[in-house]
Amino acid sequence: MQLTDKQKQYWKKNLHVTGVLLAIWFIVTFVFSYFARELNAISFLGFPLGFYFGAQGALIVYVLIIWFYAHYMNKLDVEYDVHEKGD
Repeated sequence: MQLTDKQKQYWKKNLHVTGVLLAIWFIVTFVFSYFARELNAISFLGFPLGFYFGAQGALIVYVLIIWFYAHYMNKLDVEYDVHEKGD
């Protein structure tokens, strides 16, 4: 099956946003954890910043990543007319 230019553009945008969101996920998951000792020297709302990022901040970022991806892909689906049609 040969892909049309419109399908290739859709896939390119999908891969781009997925790559950016995966980079954010990697930074939040691994980079902040790697620097947790250094971040613990800073206090935020009475908690060490490393703990805050690990216990609360990362979860908030994960939920925001999921929300953004779903919102972006719904808009992209409508733009490229591949969305699910309602009744």
